Parts: sequence; C-alpha cells; structure tokens
Amino acid sequence: MGLRKPRWSHPEPQPGWIDRPHQTLKLGELPLESGEVIRDFEISYVTHGKRSSDEVVLVLTAIGSTHHRLDFLIGPGRPLDPDRHFVICADAIGNGLTTSPSNSSSQPDLSFPRFTIRDMVASQRRLLEALGVRQLASVVGASMGGMQALQWGVSDPDRMRSIVALVPMARTRPWSVAMNEVARRILMADPGFPCGPYGAAFEAWAALTRVITNREPRALAGMSAGAIPGLVDQAVATARRIGSDPLDWIYQSWAYDAHDIGTTLGFNGDTAAALLTIKAATLLLVPRLDLYNPVDDAVEAAALIPNATLVRLESDAGHAVAADTSPQLADVRMAIGEFLTRQAG
Repeated sequence: MGLRKPRWSHPEPQPGWIDRPHQTLKLGELPLESGEVIRDFEISYVTHGKRSSDEVVLVLTAIGSTHHRLDFLIGPGRPLDPDRHFVICADAIGNGLTTSPSNSSSQPDLSFPRFTIRDMVASQRRLLEALGVRQLASVVGASMGGMQALQWGVSDPDRMRSIVALVPMARTRPWSVAMNEVARRILMADPGFPCGPYGAAFEAWAALTRVITNREPRALAGMSAGAIPGLVDQAVATARRIGSDPLDWIYQSWAYDAHDIGTTLGFNGDTAAALLTIKAATLLLVPRLDLYNPVDDAVEAAALIPNATLVRLESDAGHAVAADTSPQLADVRMAIGEFLTRQAG
C-alpha cells in the first residue's frame, strides 16, 4: 500500500537548501521496540557526493525537519564536502517524508504506532545495509539528530569513526519534556486536531517552538518591544510555509520525550554506563544557554564519553546556534571541520 497521498508535502526549496533527488527505500514491515510494527515502511533519503568514496557520512534530522536540516554543513570547502565524502541524509520516522502518521495508508493518523529514537536508528541501519555501507566516517546530527547520533554510538559502537552531535541530549531532561508537553497541548486543543486544518492553535505552537524554545533571552536583546509581534508573525509564516505536519511533530515529540540511551538493551537505564561504551571520537557543540535541550546534559555526556570534545560557544542564539540562521555559523562550521579533519588523520 505504501505512502498515501500525503497531507503534507516537501516544501518549496528555500535559500541555502541543496536541491538533490529524493530517494525512497521500501522496507516492508519495520518492527518497533514496543513490539508493534510500522507496515509498508519506506525511508526517505538524499545523497551528496560519489558512492565510491570510503568516507561515508550519515546525516540525521531534527524534530519536525527534513534532510535539508544540515545543508549548511554540506558543499565544497564545508565540513561535509561532496568531493571528499559520500553524504547520506536520512529522514527520520514521522517527518512527513519517511513513513509517518500523515502519509501512512496502512496506519493513518492516530492509528500510527508510537516509535522511539532507537526505532529511527534501526530504520537507518536497514537503509545502510541496503546501500551496502558497512563503515561510517561520521554520524552527524543536530538536536534530535544529535540524540540519534549519540544513540548510534551506543547501539553500534564499531560502525563509525566519529560522531558530531550539535545541541544534543543523551537523556531527555524534564525541562525538554515540559516544552514538548505544552506545545502538544496547544496543538491538541485545536478544533482541527488531528487531521487539520489548524487555525489559531497552530500559530501559538509555531510561536512557542520557533520564537521561545529555539532562542534565549539575549537573542532578542537588541529588539524593541514593538518589533516582537512582527517576529512572531514571521515565525508563524515560516511554519506555515515549511513547517512539519502538526500530528507528525507530536509523534516525533513523544519519541523525543522518551529518549534515554541508558534504556538501550543491556544497560538497565544506566545512562552513564551507556555513554562510557561509545568508542567513536565525539564532538558535542552547545551554546551558552539552551532553552530546549539543557546544556548540562551535553556537558555531563562529554565528561563520560571516553574520547569527547566539548565546544561551548559564547553564543546568544540558544538552541538555534546549530541552525542555518545561526550568527555563529562560521564558528560552527570551523569547529566541525577541524574535528573531522583530525579524525581523518
């Protein structure tokens, strides 16, 4: 049955996005940690560079985002250079391109089973197997993508040489769960829930996730009070233009909330013990303050991962320090580029 005519579709290309052919791989049933399965599962992905390269990099998506999330790292002279790397950008379960509540014919909308970040990793492992990729130079992700990258390091520690995790968490903190819970309640109060169309609640959700969660107070320090409504209007317009399907976002947020690498099989909930097993050289990059993923988590993870480098930028951007709009974009690219060059030897 595969993908039904989706309620949400890939947005029009935005400035800075790299237009590459979209590819999908049909995997049949995808077993989940819960014991349920996603039926007629298809994973969406794009590639950059030559398949013959031994330097294969897996790039992972953040909550509510697509394979374009880290396009700012890809290109000639950038950390992920298609002349040197074969880059695979995999869309996570529930992002509207890979099988999701919004596009599943077999399990549409609220009949879709809940999934976890480890289920995302399992789907990506099957993608790599189908592509014949055994070893990775690096696994790279920001926010939920960084959480997946750390999970890769625990689930398959011999698979990759390095990990780049931007604004990540190894274990989702209660503050992050609170942010997601408030956002979900806003969306679920909309008369259009769960299938849309969404009205004012969508606007409130977009304002919360794009203006508050994604920034920190100093990011707005230079603005006048009168300019804030315009900023919110812009955030809402952006969400309507390129934002994810709200129900897809809700499902990914449930996976976000439940995440803890310590609950990986064999660790009995011991997050520290799981972090100690990561063999790959790991870069963790965070801002001064993050109102979505508390910085303390990455700082603690860096102290436990045997070969970790922590980069803490003196940035006012908050969680968005790892976005293409970051004022510290040059610093982010430099830190990642230097790290990957060291690991390449």
